[in-house]
Amino acid sequence: MFQTFFYQPILNLLVFLYNNVPGHDLGIAIIALTIIIKLILLPLSKKSLKSQKALQDLQPKVEELKKKYKDNKEELGRAMMGLYKNNKVNPLSSCLPLLIQMPFLYAVFWVFRDGFAGESLDLVYSFISRPEAINTVSLGFIDLANKQPVIAILAGAAQYWQTKMLMAKRPKIKSKGAKDEDIAAIMNKQMIYFMPAITVFIGMSFPGGLALYWLVTTVLTGVQQLYVFKDKEKKDEVIEAEVVEKS
Repeated sequence: MFQTFFYQPILNLLVFLYNNVPGHDLGIAIIALTIIIKLILLPLSKKSLKSQKALQDLQPKVEELKKKYKDNKEELGRAMMGLYKNNKVNPLSSCLPLLIQMPFLYAVFWVFRDGFAGESLDLVYSFISRPEAINTVSLGFIDLANKQPVIAILAGAAQYWQTKMLMAKRPKIKSKGAKDEDIAAIMNKQMIYFMPAITVFIGMSFPGGLALYWLVTTVLTGVQQLYVFKDKEKKDEVIEAEVVEKS
C-alpha cells in the first residue's frame, strides 16, 4: 500500500519533472516536487496553522486556568476542554502538519535511497518516459545522491526560524503555584534549538536530495505561517475595532 500510494507516485512525479525541467537538473526537479506536494497539502496545513495561532492566542487564558485550578487537576481538565470547545480550537491540531508530512517524507527518503537505480526505475509508469539513468548532480557540482552538510545546515536554520515563529508567548511567572507553566516555557525554548539540531543531524546522515526537500518544505511552511498569522491578526484587529465602535 505504501509503495502504491506514496512511493511510486512520488518516484514517477520526480522522474516526470526531471524529464521536463531545464537541463534535466535534479535539484530543480526536487524543488518543483516539494512545491507540488505543499500545494496538495495546502488546505489541511492552512487549517492546522490557524488552529496553532488560535492556541497561541488562548495561552494566557490557559495559564489563568492552571493557576485557578492548580490543586484540582480533574477540574482543570474540564475547564480547559470547555475553553477549547467554546473557542472551536483542537489542541491536537498542532501535530497535524508533521503527521501528514511523514508518509511523504518517508517516501521521498526511499526514492533517494534506491529510486535512481535501474531496478527501481522499472516502477515508472508506462506513460512517462523512463530515463536510462538519472544524473544526481545539480548545478554542475552538487551531488544530491551524497551527503551535503551545507544544505543540512541551511535546513536547520530554516527549522529554527519556523519553530521560533510557532513558540507561544507566555506571560512571566508571578506566583509559586505557576511552576508548571515555567517548566513548560523552558521546554518550549529548548524545542527551538532541539528541532533544528535534529534537522541538521538527519540532513547530514542522508542524501543531499532529502535535505534539499526538507529545506524547501520548511521555508514554504514558514512563509505560509507568516501569511496565516498576519491574516488572522488583521481579522482580529477588525473585530476588535468593531467591538469598540459598538460599545
